[in-house]
Amino acid sequence: MRTLAMILAGGAGTRLTVLSEKRAKPAVPFAGKFRIIDFTLSNCVNSGIYTVGVLTQYRPHSLNEHIGIGKPWDLDRARGGVRLLQPYQEQQGQRWYRGTADAVFQNLDFIQNHDPANVLVLSGDHIYKMDYAPMIAYHMEKGADLTIAVMPVPLEEAHRFGIMEVDEEGRIVHFAEKPKEPKSNLASMGIYVFNTKMLVKRLSEGSEESPREDFGKHVIPAMLALGDRVFAYRFQGYWVDVGTIDSYWATNLELTKPEPALDLYGRDWPIHTRSQERPSAKFTPQSKVTSSLISNGCVVRGLVHNSVLSPGVYVSPGAVIKDSIIMNDTWIGPGALVERTVVDKQVVIGAGVEIGQGDPSKPNEAMPDKLYSGITVIGKGAYIPDGLRIGCNVLINSDRTEADFPEDEVKDGQTI
Repeated sequence: MRTLAMILAGGAGTRLTVLSEKRAKPAVPFAGKFRIIDFTLSNCVNSGIYTVGVLTQYRPHSLNEHIGIGKPWDLDRARGGVRLLQPYQEQQGQRWYRGTADAVFQNLDFIQNHDPANVLVLSGDHIYKMDYAPMIAYHMEKGADLTIAVMPVPLEEAHRFGIMEVDEEGRIVHFAEKPKEPKSNLASMGIYVFNTKMLVKRLSEGSEESPREDFGKHVIPAMLALGDRVFAYRFQGYWVDVGTIDSYWATNLELTKPEPALDLYGRDWPIHTRSQERPSAKFTPQSKVTSSLISNGCVVRGLVHNSVLSPGVYVSPGAVIKDSIIMNDTWIGPGALVERTVVDKQVVIGAGVEIGQGDPSKPNEAMPDKLYSGITVIGKGAYIPDGLRIGCNVLINSDRTEADFPEDEVKDGQTI
């Protein structure tokens, strides 16, 4: 049965702080050479789904440039292929997407023009490998109107997800979006298979009194209330929401382990991406690299341990990088120390700079709910002057110049 995929990729990702300031969350670099959305796109083509709509809204330029016509994913096709779908202006005026379901509703013409039997709705900001074919087969076998991919989560984390209860047949009998007191730990992964006719019908019923703007808040509860056949599909594999700085940092660094849970090196389920032509990574006699991912175009003349380096990073002699993520074309000066830090693209870190040295228990003063575990974040294009000492849980915004910094120290929890 023909299935069309709709990837929700319009989120601002505010919990990633400055990393999503200039790009949509699905466009944030991951694991050196990839972007977050590469995993969902690759899952589609590896599952045999070649008609894909990508719903963008917030700062879509980086995402648009990355996906292009879809050639790296074999989605540059005359029939099907990938289509970038943004809000557009009609005679009645322009309307931004009001939620996940409203984004799909505003693009029902795209779905109906392809006339699929099922619509697979996906999030573009999760890291996982999944064959969607067994889930679609399960959906068809059950005669379901909607099937939701689910997996158990720790009960203390359940309040962050849509939580459901199911009967012995697998049919969902109760659903609560981000409940304060969850009754179950069976969480929605944000992966839905809809019968196309039912999707069109339910989304078209939206009104001011009974909105259909969000799948978790509105559509799923409405379908349950109306007696629709809604089933849970249990997923057994690896799946992570990298929506916070802590999760993003930990998920990246887990890949430096000898046998990480997410295997990027297997040939049976490749993750495709748009790659730049760069020379091979280079290591000089004075360099030392342990437990790290080093991308093409990097030149390492210092020490790198338990870190992820994106393409084009230069590490000067005497520099030390530990437990950090360094993005494209960042220059790290002689004798610099970078520890427990996420550094965005095209940052210059001067000679003798020390980053991540201080008290990790003191949260960021401006964002105590986002930076509190000792990780420092540096925005795109920032210039860190020579000899500066930067503490823990510090946030340095994009494009900061030497004039923006104090002479000698940025203390724990400060924002520049």
